[in-house]
Amino acid sequence: MKSITIFKRATVTVFALFLSIAAYAQTGKISGTISDKKTGETLIGVTVKIKGTTKGVSTDVDGKYVLQAMASGKYTLEFSYVGYQTKEVSDVEVKSPAVTNLNVILNEAGGQNLQEVVVKANFKQESVNSLYAQQKNSALISDGISSDQIKKSPDRNTSDVLKRVSGATIQDNKFVIVRGLSDRYNTATLDNSTLPSTEANKRAFSFDIVPSNLVDKITISKTATPDLPADFAGGAVQIVTKDIPDQNFISFGVGYGYNTQSTFKDFLGTKKNALAYLGYEDGAKQLAENFPSSAAVAAGTISNAKNIAALKSLPTDYTIKNNNALPTQNYQFSLGRVKHFENGNKFGALISGTYRNAQTFFQDVERNFYIYNYNDNQYKFSTNVGALANFAYSFGKNKISFKNIYNKNYDDNYTERTGIRDGNSLNKFYALDVMQKSLFKTTLEGDHQIGEGNNKLKWTASYSNIGNNQPNQLKINYTKPLNDPSTPYQANITSLGKENTRLFSDLSENVYAGDVNYSTPFKLFDASTTMKLGLGSQYRERTFDARFLGAQLETNNPDLQTAIRSLPLDQIFSTSLIESGVYKLVEVGGDLDSYKANSFTNYGYLMLDQKFGENFRAVYGVRAENYNVKVMSATKNYVDDTKLDFLPSINLTYSLTKKANLRASYYRTVARPEFRELSLSSYYDYESLGNIAGNPNLKRSLIDNADIRYELYPEAGQLFSISGFYKHFTDAIESYRYDVLSTPDVSFFNTPKAYTYGLELEARKNLNFLGESNFLKNTTAYFNLSLIKSKVTNPTDQNYIDKTRPMVGQSPYVINAGLQHSALDNKLNFNILYNKIGRRIIQASGINFPSTWENPRDVLDFQVSYKVLKSKGELKLNAGDILNQRSIIYFDYNGNKKYDGSVLNGGDETMMSYKPGTNISLSFNYTF
Repeated sequence: MKSITIFKRATVTVFALFLSIAAYAQTGKISGTISDKKTGETLIGVTVKIKGTTKGVSTDVDGKYVLQAMASGKYTLEFSYVGYQTKEVSDVEVKSPAVTNLNVILNEAGGQNLQEVVVKANFKQESVNSLYAQQKNSALISDGISSDQIKKSPDRNTSDVLKRVSGATIQDNKFVIVRGLSDRYNTATLDNSTLPSTEANKRAFSFDIVPSNLVDKITISKTATPDLPADFAGGAVQIVTKDIPDQNFISFGVGYGYNTQSTFKDFLGTKKNALAYLGYEDGAKQLAENFPSSAAVAAGTISNAKNIAALKSLPTDYTIKNNNALPTQNYQFSLGRVKHFENGNKFGALISGTYRNAQTFFQDVERNFYIYNYNDNQYKFSTNVGALANFAYSFGKNKISFKNIYNKNYDDNYTERTGIRDGNSLNKFYALDVMQKSLFKTTLEGDHQIGEGNNKLKWTASYSNIGNNQPNQLKINYTKPLNDPSTPYQANITSLGKENTRLFSDLSENVYAGDVNYSTPFKLFDASTTMKLGLGSQYRERTFDARFLGAQLETNNPDLQTAIRSLPLDQIFSTSLIESGVYKLVEVGGDLDSYKANSFTNYGYLMLDQKFGENFRAVYGVRAENYNVKVMSATKNYVDDTKLDFLPSINLTYSLTKKANLRASYYRTVARPEFRELSLSSYYDYESLGNIAGNPNLKRSLIDNADIRYELYPEAGQLFSISGFYKHFTDAIESYRYDVLSTPDVSFFNTPKAYTYGLELEARKNLNFLGESNFLKNTTAYFNLSLIKSKVTNPTDQNYIDKTRPMVGQSPYVINAGLQHSALDNKLNFNILYNKIGRRIIQASGINFPSTWENPRDVLDFQVSYKVLKSKGELKLNAGDILNQRSIIYFDYNGNKKYDGSVLNGGDETMMSYKPGTNISLSFNYTF
């Protein structure tokens, strides 16, 4: 009897618990951010109440609030804060179990009586007002793109997204150029700390390694404030990854893509194991741990047995398989969790993983220069694996965030090259190249309110590691006389150089950074002022090891030599030949090919943000940076330089109307040479057929910048702006063709004088002004145009062909345009995008050959998406680069500033040309 009673009580308890959970699951939430109307600064400790009840919360250290367990219906919310006018927002509708987002702006009270005035607005009005404030209240000139806009484009990674930002272009599909300035004049931050260069041979961050679905927002700041890193002139690209979700969710996505040049076509390459599909090399291509040292190889003291053992330890299986290129595969998974505690604290977690595999074929790639005319077939097997794990705990008026991102890129490239060299020899060249790039970054952040009011203390500590591993890059060339068909192709293995050896290279860079800043509001000259003080340090250390090794054929028997040199790629380095002793281990290059480098940056800044009256705002201050850089080889330290720079800036904003701003700014920034640009290491690039070498005498550039901008926001989410800018460079850093020996080698120099100026125009407008139809109401057009002029005066140390020229990578114009349309209550969406850049210099001229230019291309993309399964699922059809125009790099021999085809007909010489193919993909995403 007692057991029956216990069972009944337990049953009732479980049933009651189930009902409460079910009831909670059928409730919704209201969340948002509260900010100052004039500055956009988030406000801590704002009281948010449901009118007519005692239920309420306060905003946290980010100015965010969440009202939970809200039954479906309409509510009026009341927002109150000391020193600000109270605001009531009505008609806030909750539809369980969704989250209703309501961002609110508050006005400062002009006096005690005004503080008692209650400002009233409805939900729609306040949503519009907050969006206006967000658009208008940036302290500087910037452009950005949100995660919602990213979803509506066919972009799969951050480099694709950046093409949509006004004034930004992408080079080599991954490096950003802002306002016509090459990647080395831009900087990037991820979650508020600077990113190191991901490339071994240039100062650039490879944005294609950050998948777009992990990004919350991207902002390009085109002017500087003291709290931004100082080493940029074009733009500071700020990437913020997603943080605490508004509600619990699980989402997954699958996608498959077709490339018109590649998919289901013949795809050549070496055998791939399972790890290659996971983004990892299995270690078989790495040098053995007991491999002879460079000193031992150079000294020639290795015994015959050790010589054979060392050569046998190198990869020898170069059997080329022929398969069909599979469709591109994309998989994504995300998990979001948020826990609200009774005391108002909350804990959030976001975990995401991405996977992508692509097999790409570039057919008939033309490569031409003074001494060669080649045709390449390139096969690229690429795997990308990404993961994000963000955690945050908000307690009282404090928040601690722990953000982590990892990305691994694995590229396995196989190239077959045929053609004529020196006008008298036929060539068959083969390159097998595996490249592994990785990024790991972990960041710990703290946000705290100090005392009463809006005093804020923020700190950041981060660690980053960049890896760049290139194991066993094999290059081998077979030649035969042009007019002797009876002679077989012979491999060039009797003498070795960097162009026909195996390269084993490994780059590892660690970055340690910390930053702390304090901001406090007060009155100065009767103006509302926020003062921000900050200190920080960043220490970078890089190790780059490179060895150029090869098996050199050494035999006195000419018949045997001819027979071995005639063997195909999969037999010429066979184990039996190595064991016969006909090959000698040879290493070319020397100690200077490897280097170590470190830099130590210490900085401090003072920034004042002042509001004068209702319409005028000034953000100004100074940043001081002390920078030391060292670069050394195994035998000597050849760079040790320290510079202290004081960098002032001022950004002025005048609010002409409630919908229009006029901005003006001046700021000084720097551009420092990257480790690779300073090092004496020489790297052979088999694609460009030239060596890349640094210059230890490079100096840092000082840049003086001025901007002016008019911006109008006709309606929420709409924009018209026109901007002008001017930049003057002292000791600008430029890459150029070092062609003293008539080879396409690349190095770097400082130019004595350089400047650039330009005009930017941007518009984003709903088409309902053309008529009152639903079609026009739901269609938005946007357009941005940049017109840019630059001039570089070359140094006088050599007789360069171009005495003056545009800056490397600078386009005279950039066009982005698009149309967006939504239908069926926003379930069906269409997006068409257009991009074009003007011709730009890829390699600046040397003393023998003029500059090479990239020809403009029209790029057209399209996307259609449809929401299914109660809008929890979404189908997307993407088409990228629909026009598939040729990518062309050429010498403008006739000087008419356009590409004219064959030089034989009085036109131009094509240096490189290929078609990338059109990409068509179908994906499905579902969120629980």
